[in-house]
Amino acid sequence: IWYHKPAINEELLQSLPNLKVVASAGVGIDHLDLKLLSSYGVKVSNTPFVVSTDTADMGMALLLASARRLVEGHEMAVSPDTEYFPADWLGIEVSGATLGILGMGTIGYKVAERAKAFEMKILYHNRNQRKKEEESAVGAVYCKKIDDLLQQSDFVLLAVTLTPQTHKLIGKRELELMKPTATLINISRGLVVDQDALVEALQNKVIKAAALDVTYPEPLPRDHPLLKLKNVIITPHIGSATKKTRWVMMEEMAESIEAGLAGLPIPREVL
Repeated sequence: IWYHKPAINEELLQSLPNLKVVASAGVGIDHLDLKLLSSYGVKVSNTPFVVSTDTADMGMALLLASARRLVEGHEMAVSPDTEYFPADWLGIEVSGATLGILGMGTIGYKVAERAKAFEMKILYHNRNQRKKEEESAVGAVYCKKIDDLLQQSDFVLLAVTLTPQTHKLIGKRELELMKPTATLINISRGLVVDQDALVEALQNKVIKAAALDVTYPEPLPRDHPLLKLKNVIITPHIGSATKKTRWVMMEEMAESIEAGLAGLPIPREVL
């Protein structure tokens, strides 16, 4: 399965009576009905670990690009209408700023490692608190309540798995808790954010900016209001899109398929 295609539904499963395994690219499995697949005796695998480094890099890239207004700056520098660079065209500081990470799994933790090198203060919220030595290694402070993290952070980065519990985790209430100078960064799934509430928050300066590698749908309709806002950076879901990582993802998918067809234990099986 690549880019959630083909859709795995009952009609497809009924037409494939000999199907043994579905190998899905990437870490997210929100597009798969695991109970339905299991009822047909089909096993599922994904590629959760290989994507983490590149996706964490993407998170930091979006944070830096948004803070220093790189996309706007590029447009200004290459515009045929530019006669001078305004002296009051300013970004915001990253060093010393507070980063709040929602979802401190493998990707979230790798983001924290990178943020530490930028001398950022790190807060995080997760279903389970990390070990003290893991927190100390990156200087991260656990927030039991999401609200505390949102109120204190200059940048809020989403690295959670999409589940019924995280669907529209960030909505109007949560955006209003954030600082008016804060930036929202999403490298998880588009549906983790209430997109209509985000548009409203950005238009009304409830928050300063957003940097999104994911939206819903993907791509957005060409007339979507998010595409017209200057304080938004959107990239085409390219968190894992490097040559090496995509190659390894394909290798891991093929390995899982071969194991499934041979009746062997499936590497990275989703249970």
